[in-house]
Amino acid sequence: MGMSVIAFKIGDKVRSSKRPEWGDGSIMKLDAITFQGKSDVQIYARFQAVGVKTLLASAADLIAADGANDDSLTAIHRPSTLNDADATKHKGWLGSIDGCKAQEIMTKLPPAATDPFLSLRKRLENTVALYRFDGDNGRLIEWSVAQSGLDDPMSRFNRNELEQFYKRWKFELDAHLKELLGEVRREPETLQAAMAKASVAAQRAVQKLQSTAK
Repeated sequence: MGMSVIAFKIGDKVRSSKRPEWGDGSIMKLDAITFQGKSDVQIYARFQAVGVKTLLASAADLIAADGANDDSLTAIHRPSTLNDADATKHKGWLGSIDGCKAQEIMTKLPPAATDPFLSLRKRLENTVALYRFDGDNGRLIEWSVAQSGLDDPMSRFNRNELEQFYKRWKFELDAHLKELLGEVRREPETLQAAMAKASVAAQRAVQKLQSTAK
């Protein structure tokens, strides 16, 4: 059973590590169910950016939004954000975060995609899921919200800065995916499973990287 079943209760504030652009959420209801022959919990949570979402606890990958339910098992998947960096200093933005630190945070891939303690399949699934951010128009803002942890990244960066951060982040994403494809070359069933629900953009990226590796 996933950590969500154990760690959370009605009223808890949460974030989705898979969809951080949803913003903070609040758990409204928990229903015990049987799914594919196994006991699970159906979670109803209202998120700032997308409203109510229904999630399975075993697959939700929720983390505590306020740290109240944090532990070593969930914290390992929490990305470092600009809000985190600011909070450690207890100062305003300009006094606490220099340009180099901001660039590092805005271009770094989340631990859920790179953590070596996760299975290869899980790292692949989390990596290809990041291709939902195509960098165009609203998606650029969604990406910057997820990456920075800020409700309004435009209050800190201009659009040109965000576009430059995104290009570097996308370069890192492609390079990381290429490494994973090298690892999974002898496990075609793992790649097939990881790509089962991948977006068209992710499928194209995999095809492109596979063709250049031949």
